[in-house]
Amino acid sequence: MNERADVVVLGMGVGGEAAAGALAEEGLSVVGIEGDLVGGECPYWGCIPSKMMIRAGNLLAEAGRVNAMSGSSEVASDFSPVASRIREEATTDWDDQIAVDRFTGKGGRFVRGWGRLTGPGRVEVDGTTYEADRGVVIGTGQSPAIPPIEGLAGTPYWTNRNAMEAETPPESMLVLGGGAIGLEVAQAFARFGTDVTVVEALDRLLPVEEPEASDVVRSTLEADGIGVYTSSRADRVSHADGRFTVTLHDGTQLHAHRLLVSVGRRGKLDRLGVESIGLDPSAHAIPVDGRMRVDGPGSDAHAVWAVGDVTGQGAFTHVAAYQAAIAVRDILGQEGPPADYRALPRVTFTDPEVGAVGETERQAREHRTDVKVGVARVPTTARGWIHKAGNEGVIKLVADAGHGVLVGATSAGPVGGEVLGALSVAVHAEVPVKSLRHMIYAYPTFHRGIEDALRDLS
Repeated sequence: MNERADVVVLGMGVGGEAAAGALAEEGLSVVGIEGDLVGGECPYWGCIPSKMMIRAGNLLAEAGRVNAMSGSSEVASDFSPVASRIREEATTDWDDQIAVDRFTGKGGRFVRGWGRLTGPGRVEVDGTTYEADRGVVIGTGQSPAIPPIEGLAGTPYWTNRNAMEAETPPESMLVLGGGAIGLEVAQAFARFGTDVTVVEALDRLLPVEEPEASDVVRSTLEADGIGVYTSSRADRVSHADGRFTVTLHDGTQLHAHRLLVSVGRRGKLDRLGVESIGLDPSAHAIPVDGRMRVDGPGSDAHAVWAVGDVTGQGAFTHVAAYQAAIAVRDILGQEGPPADYRALPRVTFTDPEVGAVGETERQAREHRTDVKVGVARVPTTARGWIHKAGNEGVIKLVADAGHGVLVGATSAGPVGGEVLGALSVAVHAEVPVKSLRHMIYAYPTFHRGIEDALRDLS
């Protein structure tokens, strides 16, 4: 069977859903194909439920800080409101009917199933081929990467999905991976009483961020009672009698009731038939140009676009939505700027938060000749000093001195993600450092720490 449409969207994650809905609203005939849940990882197992869990854990931590500043408090944790809220408010108990209805209400046609490209402009689902007159948008996202550790396969390890579906916190948990997802989940469960240990193969936590931010996060995690092993590779995993044993490369053995594997994510292109449009099915991501058009020798017969995590441009909801808007403009023949990732913002929602934008100091020094760095420690700023308990953090600026602009910045600390907003504007708009120095910063705010870091810029 063959059916036709203007556009076929293969994968209705954040980017795919946004593109499909926008195109349908413009009057195009759109077929949206999804074998999992419409909306993707973010609303069901990622951004939304995890931040609900984090918010609840942070409240427990903040209540415990009363003793240091304003009296005494006794806090008893209860995970049941968290589990209930995730099911009722975030995930609708992992039912995507609302999202499906939102798309079909805009005029789109939804197909439940796992689609596969069979050539330029063609997607097959369960024996039916959908032919796209204008082209195909791929938005299939990424899945957790599972490392080939001896003994791991076949054990009941967790990914982030299992963690978000938990109804009670485990008694103990090992976390493989010291990146954003692993650390967010680790801290949240630790604050509900789980005995947590994090194992990271590289020499520090959050290895893609600034070392100063890594140090801040490690110290606060350890203050929460979380064990941290860096420069530690897991060689073997076993599971018996309800407990995991992880053996590290130096022979150290760690034990826990649960094992969370959080070592990154990757697109599984081998399932998508991308070889039919000239792409490598063993690749980690789909290459795209500034208009989100797929770069491949077979992709020009019918246009193919890709959006979201599958492009490898940062596994963030805001990137997927940004890319979807660019792809929609291109499909509709509208003018607009190409994708620009110079000022890509990202936030790790640990407590304290770590917000970052643009280049790190190391990245800047690799290809720039005149780099200056300024650092302000949050506890030494006016607001940090007032805040006191829970005031750990740092603001770090990275400038291209030759051009007189910031090319990167980090804001780790209380509401670090919100402070990042001003820094993102500065990097994106290339606001001259001279102008930033002469701005008026409200006193006493956390963002005023930017002014302190500017003074240190040298």
